[in-house]
Amino acid sequence: MLPIPASRPNAYTGSPLDRVSHLRDDEAFVTAALARPDALVVPVWRAKSLLRGVESGAPEAVLLTRGAAEAVLMAGGPWAMLGLREDGTPVFAVDASAAEDPLPLLPDGFGTFHDLRTVAGLLPPGEASMLAHARGLMHWRVRHRFCGVCGSACAPRSAGNAARCTACGTDHFPRTDPAVIMLVVRHAPGGDRCLLGHNARFPNVTMYSTLAGFVEPGESLEEAVRREVREETGVLVGDVTYHSSQPWPFPSSIMLGFHGEALSEEIVVDPGELRDARWFTRDEIRNHASAGFSLPRVDSIARRLIEDWLENAA
Repeated sequence: MLPIPASRPNAYTGSPLDRVSHLRDDEAFVTAALARPDALVVPVWRAKSLLRGVESGAPEAVLLTRGAAEAVLMAGGPWAMLGLREDGTPVFAVDASAAEDPLPLLPDGFGTFHDLRTVAGLLPPGEASMLAHARGLMHWRVRHRFCGVCGSACAPRSAGNAARCTACGTDHFPRTDPAVIMLVVRHAPGGDRCLLGHNARFPNVTMYSTLAGFVEPGESLEEAVRREVREETGVLVGDVTYHSSQPWPFPSSIMLGFHGEALSEEIVVDPGELRDARWFTRDEIRNHASAGFSLPRVDSIARRLIEDWLENAA
């Protein structure tokens, strides 16, 4: 199976920040950066991002200046350094989830908090990437306050990008769970068809999407693709080709996208995973609305895998 190239970058990629990992342990540098009046702060409240223009259909990220973010920072929630912009401006993330209502902590008219996934496809790539970075890192900071080895409290280090147990000294780092996501294609004389499934957990009751699943310990990515497809649909997969990846901090995954070549056609759905699975032609995918089903959201790698297959009919 020939690789199908990615037509453009995926959502949540293309960060404009230099993460300056080599400077995170320089306390003098971090302290000075946080004190700079031109420092920018990305607030996160209960996994939501600060945005404006959502109601008008033209959303944009709200990054607070150091002065505007004073009340948020003084609220005492976790914070972390995200990196430096190209002009050297430092950017930090801070979590305000302890506040029942975060808006009084902000200057009037600075926006409201929204689920990033509802607008990511409308945001400039750099903004979506920064907000996703902040969301994922703050989720880890809020959820990882205690050591998984001995249960004692952890203290932040590396400008909030790591933590160390205050008792046993174990270092902890943000976890990113690898997940494979794949569009399986069946080559046939009458035309190629792709395999899509409907999961009962999908918020959209008409949506059919690519199959996906987490990589297990001791498993290669290609093995994970074949295992997940066989478990969920009974379809056997041969060649597996890489397409692209996408950060998916909802809450802490990296989606690794593939196209797979089906070696069998019969579908046996695992009801614990899927409600339905079907083979679809390109024409059916292109006319999905009239056929009575919908496709994944435009900011997802699932949609990109489908669209790039559509455009590579050869």
